[in-house]
Amino acid sequence: MAARNISVSLPAPETPAPKAAPKAQAPRPGRGDPGISPPGSMDAADRARLLAGAHHDPHSLLGAHPVPDGVVFRALRPYATAVAVSVNGQRAELDDLGDGLFETVLPLEVIPEYTQLVTYGNDEYEMQDPYRFLPSLGEFDLHLFGEGRHEQLWKALGAEPMVHQGVTGTRFTVWAPNARGVRVIGDFNYWDGTAFPMRSLGSSGVWELFVPRVAEGALYKFEITRPNGSRTQRADPMARSAEMPPATASVVHQSHHKWRDEEWMAGRGRRPVHLSPFSVYEVHLPSWRPGLTYRQLADQLPAYVSDLGFTHVELMPVAEHPFGGSWGYQITGFYAPTARLGTPDDFKYLVDALHRAGIGVIMDWVPAHFPR
Repeated sequence: MAARNISVSLPAPETPAPKAAPKAQAPRPGRGDPGISPPGSMDAADRARLLAGAHHDPHSLLGAHPVPDGVVFRALRPYATAVAVSVNGQRAELDDLGDGLFETVLPLEVIPEYTQLVTYGNDEYEMQDPYRFLPSLGEFDLHLFGEGRHEQLWKALGAEPMVHQGVTGTRFTVWAPNARGVRVIGDFNYWDGTAFPMRSLGSSGVWELFVPRVAEGALYKFEITRPNGSRTQRADPMARSAEMPPATASVVHQSHHKWRDEEWMAGRGRRPVHLSPFSVYEVHLPSWRPGLTYRQLADQLPAYVSDLGFTHVELMPVAEHPFGGSWGYQITGFYAPTARLGTPDDFKYLVDALHRAGIGVIMDWVPAHFPR
């Protein structure tokens, strides 16, 4: 029996982060020992892998699942002092299994809609369960990805704000084929990914987690458990936005730019390239006129290039890079314009202005120059 999927609500980011794990409530008899698997609970091996950030399918353990005695509800809420579920207005407490795991079995025939009532210190928050959503990346995307034919990979991987099963949030996906486990960390969970393990989507090497209420502007990284069990935190190479260097987090981005280059886009396909003028002005944006932003460049560069008689500009790498002295040739984000000059929408504004001035734009894109 498949669980119906509902949304998840996270504590507001301004909620004070817990300084240390509070003392766990005394577990009920037969519970709380990682080596014991009482009826209805996950087995010891699954528990150990989940807590270590090395489980390939946390959705099979957490959330609500049918069992012989009814429906088991499981939650992983580190630092919580208590967790309950609210079903049709009725409250049911979950047993504290230790290590942030909570569980109970209710005598239900079907999996109901429910919310979690999570207590941190003296405050209780009503939340919904992130582990009730179906994968937010479709089989067709995975098929094209597996064949190396996905032509809009920036939409399949990375952080994608979206409405999934009627709920607004952000889908996080990353390709990590050799990882034992992946968790998403960010300012929305105080950079602690314990409660945010991602699931592996079959043999694709892609890991996925849809997190409701995480929206544009959130900072994030991926916490990777390597094959040897060690962990590393990595920025998202497929992010559409990144923090200003030397900060290194990726940023959830949703574009609001309204393109006005319809005339250019409609006309470029009608011009026979081999019969048309073609003269390229190569430019490194940060050093062309130092200190200008993308929007300020949009006020100066199109007219300058046009007056010189050039038909195109070639932009030296603008993808995010940690070392400015590399001139962009050591990128850490394939699709994130460097934050040194503005936002991704500011960069689109520049391209838009060039197109409206009749200037084509060529991007120097260097995916092979990816630093550690």
